[in-house]
Amino acid sequence: MNKTFFRRHLPHLYFNDGIYFITSRLYDPSLFQNVNTSTNYKKINQLTVKEFQTQFIEYDEQLNNHISTINYLKDSAIAEILSKEFHNLDKKEYDLIAYTIMSNHFHIVFKLREGNSGISKIMQMIKGRSSLLINKKLNRTGKLWQDESFDRWVRDDKELYFIIKYILENPVKAGLVDNWKEWKFNYCKEEYIVL
Repeated sequence: MNKTFFRRHLPHLYFNDGIYFITSRLYDPSLFQNVNTSTNYKKINQLTVKEFQTQFIEYDEQLNNHISTINYLKDSAIAEILSKEFHNLDKKEYDLIAYTIMSNHFHIVFKLREGNSGISKIMQMIKGRSSLLINKKLNRTGKLWQDESFDRWVRDDKELYFIIKYILENPVKAGLVDNWKEWKFNYCKEEYIVL
């Protein structure tokens, strides 16, 4: 198993196989000031499952509670573009497990396929193509996605269970629907449904 570690604002530990949980958000300078990327998040891939759960919930609540006009993914047509990009790479770069698309961010879980291009390249493909298509649809130019994503290599089935349950319930916790199945931009591969 090959691994790569690098750091910008957040640390990234990438293996060439396994299951990954990734959260990425729209570029919003006001949110960047409010979302904590200090020492609390600098060792995210070294945290225990319990520590990870606590810190990630804090991060995600900041994303859900931030009020901004940069919420393009709230528009179903825009969210659909991103959803299609997730599915375009399924069975090519990864096996798609689950995702949810919120108004200003998304969560995705996938298992890397043999011979994949690597997490950095996969995220470049998702963000790059979706940026082109979304900007075109919105008749805008400029940066769409925050440069870095919050990523974590999933260590075991217990952690995977927590992650899937958490992301599927994200729209419920945000008060957008009563049941996760009602959210149009929730997806979970049948064998992984945990609720």
